[in-house]
Amino acid sequence: MLYLWIKALHIVSLVCWFAALFYLPRLFVYHAMSEDAPSRERFVIMERKLYRGIMTPSMLLTLIFGAWLVYLNPSWMSMGWLHAKIALVVLLIGYHHVCGAHRKRFERNESRHSHKFYRFFNEVPVVLLLLIVSLAVVKPF
Repeated sequence: MLYLWIKALHIVSLVCWFAALFYLPRLFVYHAMSEDAPSRERFVIMERKLYRGIMTPSMLLTLIFGAWLVYLNPSWMSMGWLHAKIALVVLLIGYHHVCGAHRKRFERNESRHSHKFYRFFNEVPVVLLLLIVSLAVVKPF
């Protein structure tokens, strides 16, 4: 029963993390397109609250519950799908921190990218989500 609760909490925190990973780069698109100071200031506040209040705590909870699931199922450590999933999660954590760096640049009014860049940047977590979920569900190797 504990396993199912941990799995449920892992999924909920994962959904929250990905919602933020999808939304923050979308805010960057709009921020890069904004032309007036009040709009830019509003985006800075929204991005900071999303990153610090939702995205980072959700990431930490996802990692904690995921590690707990592995602890409860140590045989998974010998399976290739888990190693591939962990590698993709490491890339996702890197993406998370890159989002944080972009957020700080926007906060300092030093962003050098156009809204078009952020439209492509926004697609990275979609690809990672497809791969991570596929590995976790199908366990192909």
